[in-house]
Amino acid sequence: MNAGITRHGRRSAQPGRRKSAAIVAAGAAHPALMAAVHATTFLPDEAWGTAIFAGHLSMQGTFGFLHEAGGVVLARAAADEAEILTLAVAPEARRRGVARGLLRAAVEAARTRGAATLFLEVSAANSVARALYESEGFAPVGKRRGYYEDGTDALVLALKLSPGANAER
Repeated sequence: MNAGITRHGRRSAQPGRRKSAAIVAAGAAHPALMAAVHATTFLPDEAWGTAIFAGHLSMQGTFGFLHEAGGVVLARAAADEAEILTLAVAPEARRRGVARGLLRAAVEAARTRGAATLFLEVSAANSVARALYESEGFAPVGKRRGYYEDGTDALVLALKLSPGANAER
């Protein structure tokens, strides 16, 4: 599957080979593409379909981004909190900064929307994702035991978004 995305949110013929990869804001035209990328990352019974992405994107406070190399992030903000709902990177786009770029876009968007804290959940078994989140200043604030279908715990991580809150990074 070619999961590349152009600056206009359409698939590109040659993803990820430019000097500067584009990240675009997700909108009403993107749920099918977001679902396609999500399906490359999650098991079939865990992948979100087009209707789920469309439903979320239609809700007030929800925002997302797509990376032209094949990545998506979806988040929502309410009051002074925001939460990353999902972040997925196609296998062929991994280890190229796609997840970090999407994460940073979501952090900035949450900050712009007035969130003081950004939360996310990650599998305790996903050491690669945990390392990324920790390198970006997220810290553990809780655990959901047996949260995932396979019985794995979910770690709840948070990033303080107020100015200077993560200055030690």
